[in-house]
Amino acid sequence: MGATHDSLNFFLDGPAGRLEAIYWTPNAPAAPAIVALVCHPHPLFGGTMHNKVVYQAAKSLDALGIPVLRFNFRGAGLSAGVHDRGRGETGDVQAGLNFLATQYPGLPLLVAGFSFGSWVGLRVGCQDERVTELIGLGIPVNNADFSYLSNCYKPKLFVHGSNDEFGNIAKAREFVASLPGRNRFVEVSGVDHFFAGKLNELDVAITDWMLERHPELRR
Repeated sequence: MGATHDSLNFFLDGPAGRLEAIYWTPNAPAAPAIVALVCHPHPLFGGTMHNKVVYQAAKSLDALGIPVLRFNFRGAGLSAGVHDRGRGETGDVQAGLNFLATQYPGLPLLVAGFSFGSWVGLRVGCQDERVTELIGLGIPVNNADFSYLSNCYKPKLFVHGSNDEFGNIAKAREFVASLPGRNRFVEVSGVDHFFAGKLNELDVAITDWMLERHPELRR
């Protein structure tokens, strides 16, 4: 996989100080169709940009020739600042989007997030006009308020484990069905919040949705 991209480890300028980040850019000469930001799960419970679900999402997007940025929220890893319960973290997401927009001016942006990262990332993605698509992985609907999505018409993909302990599958499915716009809900059977043992199905869900939306990525 390493041959498909160049990898840059660096620090983003964030609102609370520097943010540790990894940026993958495709080796292919063709201009990308879209550029992606992937947000990690709750830092107070060990979540970082190296989380397996986050890494798989980035890997799936990278395989399609999409530039991908991952970063550690404030207070996680080598990032400056302290955890702010999802409030200041919206500024961290915005910093990531601003960076991508400077690298590829005018190109549409995609925000993907896992768990806490979906709660924070999709909020920013809904509000930012540069973002055209959203991916929520393991949305923790049991204890997080995603009502802001009720006014978000951007196309959205949701991938959810049938045994997700932080997001009851029936509640998650019903919630997504209530949202406006074109949305897809993919259930991965027999897995918990972390898609243990079935990351390949997560890969398939992301890849199929992206290729359906962007047939040009097949090249």
